[in-house]
Amino acid sequence: MKPTVHDIAREAGVSLSTVDRVLNGRADVRPKNAERVKDAVRRLGYVRDTNAANLAKKRRYKFTFVLPEGPNHFVETVAGAVREATDAQVTDRADVDIIYVNAADPHAVVKRLKSLDLGRLDGVAIMVPETPQVRDAIAHIKSAGAYVVALVSDLPNSRCDHFVGIDNFSAGQTAGALLGRFLRKETGCILVATNSMVSRDSIERRFGLDEVLSRDFPRLKALPTIEFHDDPDRIRETLQRSIAAHGDLKAVYSMGSGNAIMLDALRQSARDRDLVVVAHDLTSVTRQALLDGEVDAIIVQNVGHLARSALRVLRAKCDDAGIYEAQEQIRIEIIMRENLY
Repeated sequence: MKPTVHDIAREAGVSLSTVDRVLNGRADVRPKNAERVKDAVRRLGYVRDTNAANLAKKRRYKFTFVLPEGPNHFVETVAGAVREATDAQVTDRADVDIIYVNAADPHAVVKRLKSLDLGRLDGVAIMVPETPQVRDAIAHIKSAGAYVVALVSDLPNSRCDHFVGIDNFSAGQTAGALLGRFLRKETGCILVATNSMVSRDSIERRFGLDEVLSRDFPRLKALPTIEFHDDPDRIRETLQRSIAAHGDLKAVYSMGSGNAIMLDALRQSARDRDLVVVAHDLTSVTRQALLDGEVDAIIVQNVGHLARSALRVLRAKCDDAGIYEAQEQIRIEIIMRENLY
């Protein structure tokens, strides 16, 4: 049987109220009695049920998810997964808000972050590119006692408490391996597109892609990355120029969001059926593109797992509890039309 607070009180020779005050970190306990309780906890191997304790104290967590605004199908799926995870975890007593920011404007991001009510906030999950301004804003949030989790794209220089997302370098390697095997007997070039190379996930994916191509498939050359910044005309014009300039174009790798824009541009170029296309994130757009044969493979991270993991990590940080790394590891999945779920 697991030891209880009654066992601790008996072992330490103190009252239940003293045990309760020590476990809840209150100062109105004699140092000698507090040490006796702590010794008893260690000897008995007592592990506190933080959920039950929070319920008893009627504590509610206050978390905020900060996501990019704009027409982005992947962000929409993430937001939906956050709402679903929140609704399914009512007993965990969490109030969760979602706010949207102009991720392309670091000053707008900082302004929105500084408007948060840090006096009531326990934690923030944030999905924006890392800039000096954002790093300063995160430091401000942490100095107020709130925890910060980087979501989907890491913020390695911002001293976040945890990163929730796939290994994006490995994701880029996976894309390189897929393209190399799809084009095993081909020689030519690969067009690489993303919304912005400011995002850490795109940077890491590009590094991973280049490593695998240069090592295992040297007959394939990845062209310089096209950044289209949510501009349909930009991606269409750049794609058309690349197709005209590179008669040996064999494939397209879409590293980030904006797959709808990229696919529209491919259709207009009449190359949507004869190029190998590898993209990221299963959305309504990429699902239909798989079914229509316009995309050959999708590299996926489970958005439900992302949302649940972010909530679990933030709660664990608030409770000063351990994080189960194996449970929070977000796996890389490969989806093709044949295994579409």
